[in-house]
Amino acid sequence: MAAQQRSGGTVAHRLIEEHLLEGRMVPGEEIGLRVDQTLTQDATGTLVVQELEALGLDRVRTEVSVQYVDHNLLQADERNAEDHVFLRSGCRRYGIWYSKPGNGVSHPTHMQRFGVPGRSLAGSDSHTCAAGSLGMLAIGVGGLEVALAMAGRPLYLRMPEVWGIRLTGALPDWVSAKDVILELLRRHGVKGGVGRILEYHGPGLARLTAMDRHVIANMGAELGATTSVFPADDAVRSFLRTEGREDHFTEITAEPGVRYDLEEELDLSALQPLIAKPTSPGNVVPVREAAGEPIGQAVIGSSANPGLRDFAVAAAMVRGRQTAPGVSFDVNPTSREILQDLTRAGGTFDLLAAGARLHQAGCLGCIGMGQAPAAGRNSLRTFPRNFPGRSGTEDDAVWLCSPETATASALTGTITDPRDWAADHDVPYPHLDLPDRATVNTAVLEPPPPPEEAAGVRLERGPNISALPDFDPLPDTLDVPVLLKAGDHVSTDEISPAGARALPYRSNIPKLAEFTLTRLDPGYPRRAAELRESGGHVIVAGENWGQGSSREHAAITLRHLGLRAVVALTYARIHWQNLANFGVLALEFTDPDDYTRVRPGDRLRLDGLHKALTPGAPPTVTVHNTGRDETYRLRHRLSDRQRETVLAGGTIPALARRSRLRPDPPDRP
Repeated sequence: MAAQQRSGGTVAHRLIEEHLLEGRMVPGEEIGLRVDQTLTQDATGTLVVQELEALGLDRVRTEVSVQYVDHNLLQADERNAEDHVFLRSGCRRYGIWYSKPGNGVSHPTHMQRFGVPGRSLAGSDSHTCAAGSLGMLAIGVGGLEVALAMAGRPLYLRMPEVWGIRLTGALPDWVSAKDVILELLRRHGVKGGVGRILEYHGPGLARLTAMDRHVIANMGAELGATTSVFPADDAVRSFLRTEGREDHFTEITAEPGVRYDLEEELDLSALQPLIAKPTSPGNVVPVREAAGEPIGQAVIGSSANPGLRDFAVAAAMVRGRQTAPGVSFDVNPTSREILQDLTRAGGTFDLLAAGARLHQAGCLGCIGMGQAPAAGRNSLRTFPRNFPGRSGTEDDAVWLCSPETATASALTGTITDPRDWAADHDVPYPHLDLPDRATVNTAVLEPPPPPEEAAGVRLERGPNISALPDFDPLPDTLDVPVLLKAGDHVSTDEISPAGARALPYRSNIPKLAEFTLTRLDPGYPRRAAELRESGGHVIVAGENWGQGSSREHAAITLRHLGLRAVVALTYARIHWQNLANFGVLALEFTDPDDYTRVRPGDRLRLDGLHKALTPGAPPTVTVHNTGRDETYRLRHRLSDRQRETVLAGGTIPALARRSRLRPDPPDRP
């Protein structure tokens, strides 16, 4: 991968320039972007509604805002259902479209019904970047930033580098789009895209459909990328035509001969089936290297493999066959529309006849809401993530792969390269006759009422929905213990767990806080609560702290438990932003050896924080480890705007201190 001098004219630069409200398009500098559309889902959306209320908003000021109910569909008691009622009332109050339970996963459903080339999209879900498949500037952020975008304020982020990935060749039989992104993860790991936009171009695009591109763009989040973008070309036009929305198409391509900040080439014809081993999306090997491992479960679906072809190819493979004894073959349709089209084509019948278990359209096992595998049994999934415990099983063994690999393995009972299964059974690669027109049903989406009606709507709160906590400003001096020392690549799933035990409390911050970091330290919530009134505590962490989901719960519950600062080697982008939004000071070691010296129980003293966070002051802070009598030099990467936010105790207190939101949205450039 060679570094190049940027000259502009990329799809990414064109999209950013069109939406730029503040700052310069210089990598590393903070920019503010106009947001056209927003996307929220139910695991994060309840906090967004509470944040809109706290901001005093009357009605959203975006072109389109949509609330999806796709994550917490398991109604084992009343809590999830009550949150659905709350979300619908919030949509009616603030002017948001409502996609009810069973309509589908937010990302493919948004792509089908609302995605428009050239528009910007901010979503409170890290896989919002999937909409880059349509030529959109789509960025996953924390819920509070989405709430601010709904209120007409800019979306702030660091200007990324643009990494051009030139695709050549064509995918061989039994190799699909999932193997493309797995190859990039094999090459670069879970930090390879940090601070970058991945822009795909080249002759290899011609054979990739818009939904193929969705698979690739979706898991750009696993590389740590800010987002991924594809051109809006004939493949995008064809997709929108299938959805009855060709009039929304606008061609967006890079200028001829454009150069990227970084460049790489990927020959599609040279790819083979790949699989990510437990417990990281970056732990990728060829399927043949893992072949023969027994499995207990295979699941197809999720935002990472949402297209009709992903289900149709599985249906064709199992037609007239039975899945292996002892294997649960689970099918999670990604939208009501896709389930209707699959059923119309006969694929649903073939899957059910082969022993598959058909579930409702939604995220389900991807977020640990049901479908938890047996402990110690291998589960193959076409999902984007396999962090430990995310499945809902403590001792899980989740592998990430393509629909072809998952289906071949479900038929054999062991991890199987689909090419080898096809050769053994003399099966040609399926020819899929997909419909030219999708089964579009817009009636299942509820539009917002007119403003005069919305003004009279009251939010319907169940007893499990708490108020947002009030957070105090950052003191000038912190003298606090190290309550936890963590290693590298700790995910937000490990900070604020997913799954059916914790997620139903996503609207109840005090209760959800009881689950915080319990995968790493079961006693953490209790000890943190005991220290809260005496000044709080600090966490020390390694590389890439907070990777994974955008859920701001992983910041707000830490802050609720008295966390005042994190000192890490590096941070994942979204979690780093979320920490600032809730008044937690994110610091970095300048010398990695200092990280190795700190121990749990050490006491760290930071003096003069108000001066250190003054706008324009050097981004350095000195900390004294009083127990070891050692001094470490730290740095922060906060903009002047973020410094003010952290000093105030978070974004909402900072806004209240300055002024209420301006009544009108920013002028369009």
